[in-house]
Amino acid sequence: MISIYSYGQVPAEKIFARSDDGADVSVAVRDIVANVQKDGDAALRRYALQFDKAQVEQLEVSKEELDAAVASLEPALVELLQEAAARIRAFHRHQVREGFVVSEEEGVVLGQKVIPLDRVGLYVPGGTAAYPSSVLMNCIPAKIAGCREIVMVSPPSRGGDIAPVILAAARIAGVDRVFRTGGAQAVAALAYGTETIPKVDKIVGPGNAYVAEAKRQVFGKVAIDMIAGPSEILVVADGASNPRHLAADLLSQAEHDKMASAVLVTDSAELARVVQAEIERQLPQLPRAAIARASIDNNGKIIVTDDLAKAIEIANEIAPEHLELCVDDPFALLSQVRNAGSVFLGRSCPEALGDYFAGPNHTLPTSGTARFMSPLSVDDFVKRTQFTYYTKEALEKVSGSIARFARQEGLEAHARSALSRSEEE
Repeated sequence: MISIYSYGQVPAEKIFARSDDGADVSVAVRDIVANVQKDGDAALRRYALQFDKAQVEQLEVSKEELDAAVASLEPALVELLQEAAARIRAFHRHQVREGFVVSEEEGVVLGQKVIPLDRVGLYVPGGTAAYPSSVLMNCIPAKIAGCREIVMVSPPSRGGDIAPVILAAARIAGVDRVFRTGGAQAVAALAYGTETIPKVDKIVGPGNAYVAEAKRQVFGKVAIDMIAGPSEILVVADGASNPRHLAADLLSQAEHDKMASAVLVTDSAELARVVQAEIERQLPQLPRAAIARASIDNNGKIIVTDDLAKAIEIANEIAPEHLELCVDDPFALLSQVRNAGSVFLGRSCPEALGDYFAGPNHTLPTSGTARFMSPLSVDDFVKRTQFTYYTKEALEKVSGSIARFARQEGLEAHARSALSRSEEE
């Protein structure tokens, strides 16, 4: 049963369960990465057999297979994927940045170019569940950014296949190439390349502890989006909120995995007790009840505060991945929110809306990193290059200043480089 606390009984840093299961996978991942570097495709096939129990002959999924996956789905599901994709595109198009040119001094041109990454890699989880939403959320911003090639990897089933709904989402989103490989070995393949899989400039997408550790180890060779931790939600609710809705929202995160954290902060002790009972009523009805039970019992919390201002203080201190503001005037509280991955406003805006359909990205900073990180966006798939132009006359006006600055730092060659153009006459 979810526990109820008074404000201050639980230190802010203990409100969410933000540690892994204690297993240190770094050594195992280091070996996997090294073997993929050494043996390439052969290592990927060995690991597919070892970890996925799959005999994989052709690593790459053909265009015909992608088309067949779309055709195999119910038309209503295809339409649903297409509508979700359209909403995601519509939102992310607003994130496109333009470069700029500044010419405020005679003979001087300054500017910045915004350049798409050439090739990005998307990791899409497999295993017991298929998440086409992850395909859409990770691919569409990259397409809008203008990346030349988008490569996707996903673990194969025992039959050596990837779920048709995942392949269909890849086709709809615009993925260029898809490969049957998962785990740390897939991350290594994207980072270093193999005979079949091209190396990429950046790897994005969620995964298990092995995938997260592999991303950590290859960072620097390639860019990564983030190191994702377990799912977490903080629901701020007043006493007028519907306890059935709140319980459902908390359970929507608890069913992700046993390490997920679902927390309610409210100014109503009565609401806290009713939500506690409502969770117990709803939880046994879930297909993933065992997972949700472990999450709720071990990591779930209800915290009763004197007022909602303290609830926002908690939110800003712990920087939740998802923050729901279930109050009459959520926009008044929104102005006070400083640290959150994604905020859901009002009583009719469950977090699940953001997972699939609203348009904003669901790849979000976890584990308190919303203090300094942002949701996945078009910005994650571009880089910025600056440029500078000075005429000879413009340089002569400032060369003495450059030389003085350089000599102050003890860099005589820098000073002479700036002065040499003036001394040529």
